[in-house]
Amino acid sequence: MLAKYLKCCVYIFILTTSLGCGEGSLNSPYPNAEREDNTLYTSFSERPKHLDPARSYSSDEWIITNQIYEPPLQYHYLKRPYELMPLVASAMPEISFYDKNDQPVSEDDLSKIAYSKYRISILPNVLYQPHPAFAKDNKNQNYLYHALTEDEAEEYDTIQDFEVQSTRELKAEDFVYQIKRLADPTLNSPIFGLMSEYIVGMNTFRDVVDQKYKALGASKNNEEFVDFRDIELDGAKVLNDYQYEITVKGHYPQLLYWLAMPFFAPMPWEAVKFYSQDYLAEHNISLDWYPIGTGPYLLAENNPNLQISLVQNPNFHGEKYPAEGSEEDKAQGLLARQGKPLPFIRKVNFVLEKESIPYWNKFLQGYYDQSGISSDSFDQAVQLNPVGNFSLTDELAVKGVKLQTSVLPTTFYWGFNMLDDVVGGLGEKQKKLRQAISIAFDMEEFINIFQNGRGQVAHGMLPPGIFGFVEDSFNKVVFEDSPTGYQRKSIEQAKKLLAEAGYPDGIDPKTKKTLVLYLDAVVGGGPDTNALYAWIRKQFKKINIDLVVRDTQYNRFQDKMRNGSAQIFSWGWNADYPDPENFLFLLYGPNGKVKFDGENASNYDNPKFNILFEKIKSMRNSPERLALIEEMLAIAQEDAPWIWGYHPKLYTLSHQWMAPFKSNAMSRNTLKYAAIDVKTRSMLREAWNHPILWPISIILAVLLLLIIPAMLQYWRKTHQKMRLDNGLKK
Repeated sequence: MLAKYLKCCVYIFILTTSLGCGEGSLNSPYPNAEREDNTLYTSFSERPKHLDPARSYSSDEWIITNQIYEPPLQYHYLKRPYELMPLVASAMPEISFYDKNDQPVSEDDLSKIAYSKYRISILPNVLYQPHPAFAKDNKNQNYLYHALTEDEAEEYDTIQDFEVQSTRELKAEDFVYQIKRLADPTLNSPIFGLMSEYIVGMNTFRDVVDQKYKALGASKNNEEFVDFRDIELDGAKVLNDYQYEITVKGHYPQLLYWLAMPFFAPMPWEAVKFYSQDYLAEHNISLDWYPIGTGPYLLAENNPNLQISLVQNPNFHGEKYPAEGSEEDKAQGLLARQGKPLPFIRKVNFVLEKESIPYWNKFLQGYYDQSGISSDSFDQAVQLNPVGNFSLTDELAVKGVKLQTSVLPTTFYWGFNMLDDVVGGLGEKQKKLRQAISIAFDMEEFINIFQNGRGQVAHGMLPPGIFGFVEDSFNKVVFEDSPTGYQRKSIEQAKKLLAEAGYPDGIDPKTKKTLVLYLDAVVGGGPDTNALYAWIRKQFKKINIDLVVRDTQYNRFQDKMRNGSAQIFSWGWNADYPDPENFLFLLYGPNGKVKFDGENASNYDNPKFNILFEKIKSMRNSPERLALIEEMLAIAQEDAPWIWGYHPKLYTLSHQWMAPFKSNAMSRNTLKYAAIDVKTRSMLREAWNHPILWPISIILAVLLLLIIPAMLQYWRKTHQKMRLDNGLKK
């Protein structure tokens, strides 16, 4: 018994001693061996569904794919407005224009342009990351892993299990191969519909591929796949090893923006062949799990139940930190690393975090390097200073945390269904009804209450940073001039418009009762959703309109939007690329949701707006284009098909060991620009996370108090026995 007590005390003493000199390692969620690693720690909440560049289109996927795949172009990291520049292209594409007789024409003569050709030259000596798809036998003739048997495939659980991994040089045919994959009917690429409208021969190519798949049919085995190299696509041609050409219908300058997305990154045929093996797919060894690229990082671990890890690509062709930026960039230290080789960080760990509170607590401890600000942690992160701006709380300021804010190229709004009998139509009365509601809907209050002030009131479709957005311009239908700038029009003015719309005091002349309108919303539930609905009803009640919220399951809500049975709804749009066309098309008549299954969810169709859109959609940015855009905005503001909502603000927190970093809403390939002072991070983590030893000390003291009586009792028994033994001997 005594021996057990003594052994326990020894264990506790050793543990206490190790905690006191263990440099905080027992508190860390990461292995102690990683303390000095040049690793960026961030998180993910759900497994990225698609890492195949032909299919991937969500932000949680792009944060990974954009570090691995390299399309021809990218956005300059620092320049604003956003500017395209070459990535693996050796120069910006050469663009030429032709009429219907294949004769060259000037870009200025838009009416004669039948199609445009983009000639793209790529960098030589660019290598793919190491990958088993390129591995060949000793004679360099046959691919080692392109025709695995079922038994052989059983040996591999991850891409790292393949012993032989090799590479090859990037070629122009890889870009053409990927463009063809966008038309693959088995992949259902989300941009096929749009690209088929522009890239010549896309639909024909898809039909040919579909027939080949059908011919393969039931006879398809593990060694067969449809090789797109054998099928011609008129709109994408290989010119030589380092040049290819894309041909599009008409004049479509927005193609340049698409050339900066992973959809147009290269894909080697060897990878498609390798991943086409059914036996590998059964082990989740596929493009959706293991991408293959030429970028600065490669995917080293994909464990959706724990973490996803990127490490530096040993074959990366190299890139330099930009030397151009604004004076503000220079003042913030963003040009201090100009000319230095990228990437700066060796490894990026995305750790699974399903809840925001554990993530936030780990950020405060220094175990995550950057963080957004959730509603749960907003008051802990920022406070309103005396001049009405948000600043860091004292707790974060003391830790040296840095706050960066930026307005996202996103627009959220509440839309009216323009096909609805009550709120729709372009007549004066219907127009004034929508205008009255737009005035009553206090967007400033909404942002303060439900977005914690993280938003900018929208006056039109275009968010800041997009050509056509004018900082000091405002919606003259909803706002008016004031001595301090502009302010929202009064409720009295809204009621006057409502009366002119035929609803004096909000009374419906048909029913002689208060006008009732309907907001169709996706089922949310919870106190936050109920509070939001109550607030929205209050806005309508300001002008004596009753609002009924119809909660709907998501699929049913989608059906309502498609068949036009929704009356009022909330919607949003995030820029695919920084061009006004990408927002203005949301109100283009031929893009209507009901008639054409387009993105014009409100089904707005104003002939004047449509004509102007046709003019500006293919124009390059110029004073003439700006004047036409301003005319379009004025038309839309007058018609009020939307309750103009807000543009969200992004708040990013970074620990002091993170080098200055600039948010780039158009680009997701920016991890290569991030840098960490690893020694400072290690030192501060240790300082912030000393183990709490007093509970163990108390336990040790209690055990000692228990041991002392036991020792005394043991001594008495032993001493008594010795005396008894001695007595017997005598």
